[in-house]
Amino acid sequence: MPWAILLGYPDTTQDADVFVEKTPENAAAVAEALRELGFPLTEPQADEVRRGKDFVQIRNGPFDLDHVFAPGIETFDDAWARRVEVEGFPVCHLDDIIASKKAANRVRDRETLPRLIAFREYWLGRRR
Repeated sequence: MPWAILLGYPDTTQDADVFVEKTPENAAAVAEALRELGFPLTEPQADEVRRGKDFVQIRNGPFDLDHVFAPGIETFDDAWARRVEVEGFPVCHLDDIIASKKAANRVRDRETLPRLIAFREYWLGRRR
């Protein structure tokens, strides 16, 4: 959930989330880049990334990583248009983070959602 942390959200799920446009070229590049970064992807994991599975959890690397191909988000272009820049780093809008967490529907996401939604109201109020 570093996306939200970069916006000031004080909670964490202890992993990094990566969201890229879902294209065959990007999927192949992500699998290769993860290996170059020290993630010893198994062939089944690499295949999931290359074929564009919406959500791939990787727990055998230098840190825990959730590779996300936008579950809950209409298109990458829509999310890119809503992005927020934090010190030059593109971060998904909180609405997209919330939509993704709802779509993933994991226990820890369901536990985090009420706090994330409350933070969204606070964050939007600060931006006005």
